[in-house]
Amino acid sequence: MKSLRELYKIGRGPSSSHTMGPERACNYCKDKYPDADYYRVVLYGSLAKTGEGHGTDRVIKETLSPCKVDLVFDMKNNDIPHPNTMDIYPYKDGKELGCERILSVGGGMIEMMNESGAVSRDVYRFTKFSQISDYCKKHDMRLWEYVLEEEGEEIFNHLGDIWQTMKESVRNGLKADGVLPGGLEVHRKAQKLFNTRHIDESAQTKENRLVCAYAFAVSEENAAAGTIVTAPTCGSAGVLPAVLYYEQEMRNFKDEEIVKALATAGVVGNIIKTNASISGAECGCQAEIGSACSMAAAALGELFGLSLDEIEYATEIAMEHHLGLTCDPVGGLVQIPCIERNAVAAMRAINAISLASFLSESRKISFDLVVEVMYATGKDLKRRYRETSEGGLAKLYKSFRKY
Repeated sequence: MKSLRELYKIGRGPSSSHTMGPERACNYCKDKYPDADYYRVVLYGSLAKTGEGHGTDRVIKETLSPCKVDLVFDMKNNDIPHPNTMDIYPYKDGKELGCERILSVGGGMIEMMNESGAVSRDVYRFTKFSQISDYCKKHDMRLWEYVLEEEGEEIFNHLGDIWQTMKESVRNGLKADGVLPGGLEVHRKAQKLFNTRHIDESAQTKENRLVCAYAFAVSEENAAAGTIVTAPTCGSAGVLPAVLYYEQEMRNFKDEEIVKALATAGVVGNIIKTNASISGAECGCQAEIGSACSMAAAALGELFGLSLDEIEYATEIAMEHHLGLTCDPVGGLVQIPCIERNAVAAMRAINAISLASFLSESRKISFDLVVEVMYATGKDLKRRYRETSEGGLAKLYKSFRKY
């Protein structure tokens, strides 16, 4: 498995696979072909079908500037190695210098088809939760201690920066108001959720309202191309910070404790990324929101001092009950239904922890198994339900107004 630096990345929304990944690909080509004066970029699959809604065209042209860019959206060719495939052709004085086929595999990560050395090295010895759990039990370790052993103390400096950025994205989202860009006329709701107390608000209602407000805040920042953290993707960036921000505000957890929880969540996200996918274009929204929910459940488990078995059960519950979730963004924008899903998943992570703390001894399904099932389910989903905006809400949605 790769470093957690490859999982948690700070960047601008609205999409890790459609904006952060292509931006990284373009920078790679600029470095490799410094003399290029013109680029032809061909987008395939989901990058082609929802690229304009996600801002892929904008980020490619901005990144390759001042060079002229001929951008092609190839929506017909499905003979590609990944749903987020792009070909970049650099030119100098009208002569083609080469061709780079690059895959945007989710979470801002890219893979080069022509250069195996471009893929970052593995850091972790184990790739399954069962292996990591057995090792931790044998050595009387928490999951965050396993991260420390594998990556060294420097990773916690990175996670500290990640946490500060997450908090800033929550606060910025709570202060912002108005309509999100893109043409759907979606109004920001985080501020209203945060400030509007229910007329008969119980402790449970308050928890739901605030957790949802924090999830909306980050997701709306992402939709507005604000700065967020991939956790594990831009589209699912609101789940993990929402639950951690709430717990710190309510129970005064120290930043050092939150960082350990982020490390624990990172192990879970890395397992999913390594053995399945965190890409909505490859496996549907279950791979993004389901993964984020599992990571949030693991983080909460660490904060509350749950055992490894209880943490595993919570992560399994979180993923299992997102199985089959489609990715059908209206207009190719990370707004409908994406923003609400972050809030729902954040609350589901809290529910998963509650169940796991009572029922872990009776569980039948391992986390490794549910990850395998998620991947198989994602591959079985029809293409129109995997971030192409050709099915589901994206196809049937009609704008309406209440008079």
